[in-house]
Amino acid sequence: MNLQANIVAEQFARSLRIRRVDAIPVALPLIKPMLMAAERIATAENLIVRIEADNGLVGWGEGTVAPTMTGDTLPGIVATVRKHMAPHLIGADARDRAELARRCRTSIEHNGGAKAAVEIALLDLVGKHLGVPCVDLIGGALRRSVENMWLLGNPDVATDVAEAKRKVGEGYGFFKLKVGVKKVEEEIEAAKQARAALGPDVKLCADANTGWTAAKAQQYLRGVDGLRLMFLEQPLPNDQTRAMGALNRLGILPICGDECISGADDILSLGQAGIIGGVNLKLIKAGGVTPALAAAALCSQIGMSATLACKVAGSSISSAATLAVACAAPTLDWGVSLTHVYLSEDIVHDPLRVENRKIELRDAPGLGVEVDEDAVRRFTVS
Repeated sequence: MNLQANIVAEQFARSLRIRRVDAIPVALPLIKPMLMAAERIATAENLIVRIEADNGLVGWGEGTVAPTMTGDTLPGIVATVRKHMAPHLIGADARDRAELARRCRTSIEHNGGAKAAVEIALLDLVGKHLGVPCVDLIGGALRRSVENMWLLGNPDVATDVAEAKRKVGEGYGFFKLKVGVKKVEEEIEAAKQARAALGPDVKLCADANTGWTAAKAQQYLRGVDGLRLMFLEQPLPNDQTRAMGALNRLGILPICGDECISGADDILSLGQAGIIGGVNLKLIKAGGVTPALAAAALCSQIGMSATLACKVAGSSISSAATLAVACAAPTLDWGVSLTHVYLSEDIVHDPLRVENRKIELRDAPGLGVEVDEDAVRRFTVS
């Protein structure tokens, strides 16, 4: 073995006993409120998981609250970690991270945010222990950078377009229009003006967050025909899959499933039935890194497109974990949405940055971000 391999082998041979697990509820400030069809987000309520080993190393994880998507609430996922997951972790060897994450996933139903946060923290801890990036623990990188999209969700068309132009100057080349909020005619006009202002090389897509009827969704699809949007995400509520399939079969834009996807069975059944043409994967919906990667592999196997997203708005902790999954995923043709960029203050010292339309994978142990524990304490809520 070479020197690096010897060092990793020696490190792995040392036990990594977990002595403490903290579930920390935080409220992180957004730069401005985000408007979506089903909710208005002014502050991000997130769960931070801190796992400390006997050797003093600390792993960090994060799960965002999404009550309108997963049903998770902040008190609920905090209690889940403290009461149902921590007992499986304290005293265990974190090198058995895959088995520990599996035990935590099966300890309780739902609570995907808690499950994701725990697995992320285990990966961060073991990565630091071995001196390797998290992506190397989950199969290795198939790509070293991803193109991050910016969400546009302003009350009026002019503000959407002005913001998009400003973000192009800051290095963005991919935008998701948050629709289902304004009148359909205004949403169509926003897409037209965005395409005219940004030119043909900028990528556009739209997300209705279940906010439309079938008639409104069809009106939007016909109105944006020819504007080269990549996809329309979740235009209808979850119980209207037949109508969503009819929209997908129009062939104007592929329909991306988000709220209607809770696991691999949904991907398989909706994809094979032609209801959707692709999937928005989230670690909090999948319940962790491992099931999210499995879902991405399934998309690749059955020829479906995929995008990977954080919920608005995780810090650079969850964004770094999502970035690792995005770089290891076998398919990622619809880009990513890393949402720490919407925070007015992050809880890491050096947040992930967009440069030349890309966010680069960091070649550093664990998640590659250093948590600011003072900031965590400052934003902790009861």
